[in-house]
Amino acid sequence: MADSSTRTDFPARTDSPARTDSLSRTDSPSRTEAPSLVDAQVLGRLVTELQVRGVVDPAIAGNQGRRGGAGPSDHRALTINGTTVMVPVYNAVSQDSPFQLQQDASGAVAVADRAGAGLAAVTAPAEPAFYGLSTADGTPYKAIALLHGRDVLATTLLQTCIRFRDRSQSCQFCAIEQSLEDGRTVVRKTPAQVAEVAEAAVRLDGVRQLVMTTGTPNSDDRGARLMAETAAAVKAKVAIPIQGQCEPPDDPIWYQRMKDAGIDSLGMHLEVVEPEVRRRILPGKAELTLERYFAAFEQAVAVFGRGQVSTYLLAGLGDSAQSLIACSERLIQIGVYPFVVPFVPIAGTPLQHHPAPSTDFMVGVYGAVAALLRASDISAEAMAAGCAKCGACSALSLFETAPDPKA
Repeated sequence: MADSSTRTDFPARTDSPARTDSLSRTDSPSRTEAPSLVDAQVLGRLVTELQVRGVVDPAIAGNQGRRGGAGPSDHRALTINGTTVMVPVYNAVSQDSPFQLQQDASGAVAVADRAGAGLAAVTAPAEPAFYGLSTADGTPYKAIALLHGRDVLATTLLQTCIRFRDRSQSCQFCAIEQSLEDGRTVVRKTPAQVAEVAEAAVRLDGVRQLVMTTGTPNSDDRGARLMAETAAAVKAKVAIPIQGQCEPPDDPIWYQRMKDAGIDSLGMHLEVVEPEVRRRILPGKAELTLERYFAAFEQAVAVFGRGQVSTYLLAGLGDSAQSLIACSERLIQIGVYPFVVPFVPIAGTPLQHHPAPSTDFMVGVYGAVAALLRASDISAEAMAAGCAKCGACSALSLFETAPDPKA
């Protein structure tokens, strides 16, 4: 790694396709302020490059992110040109990355190449104040919920899954129980605990939304009951938009029950779409067919409304670009936001050495899906809460807000 101790600036590379002077401006727009076409396109490609290739991190100050767990895992948050993104820094891919974080004598931080040439100035969000607190029984708040991105509180209500211990059935990318095994979290968060932490995170750190996910329990509601109970407790204590995430419950009555309890948007995650890829990547979950999911999406949209239901699509696990785009089009037609995210291999999982997708592959998918979104009545910005609303794990919303250059 190049020595940056004597540097006072981070010069732009003239040979980098991802670099532009617009990325060095201190007054550049934030993600929610509709960046210009060149800003959004260039920033989108740079963010994509960093997310698929990772960054070597010399442990600069700020929120250090997390290793393992339900996700985003092996990442930390970085803010580039006003946009906060989750970037892999702890997995094998990031250790071989052509990019690194550098800090100069003044404390300024940049993403640079291995030769030390700066690509973009960055900041790392500070560790939140609520991390220093504990419940009355001595449980650290950060064992109950974590800060994601810049202003999103996230919690995994049940840190186990009926499939995880059997790798012939589990989702091959999943690391949900790693943080539990490491003693960094508790097996089940109570509604009162989550509500207490949410109130503190809003008051002390300006958190603006809560995302609740769960490992799948051995019950027909697939975790919907946990979601409803916890949402009710949170909303009784603090007014904050909430997304719940679970598998489709057997009885569709749970959609209304979750909404009535205070859940504002819902995530039900496909992850991959081609039948052979589903059987290989998520063998147990693949027993819920695509048609079962699409029936569930329609039921959920009828309750939560168009654009308030979303699903993860993990690009790079074997689905073709055409399959991802076609699935996204079908989802958008019924009112579901397709949150396309590059697959990031997590240490300690069966896919820890699986390659991430290429930047060109991701940019192509992003561009096509973004065009579909622009032509629709749904958007990341219009969601009440959730991963798509946050957008930190994907560059899709940057492409979504950029006007189509072909138009």
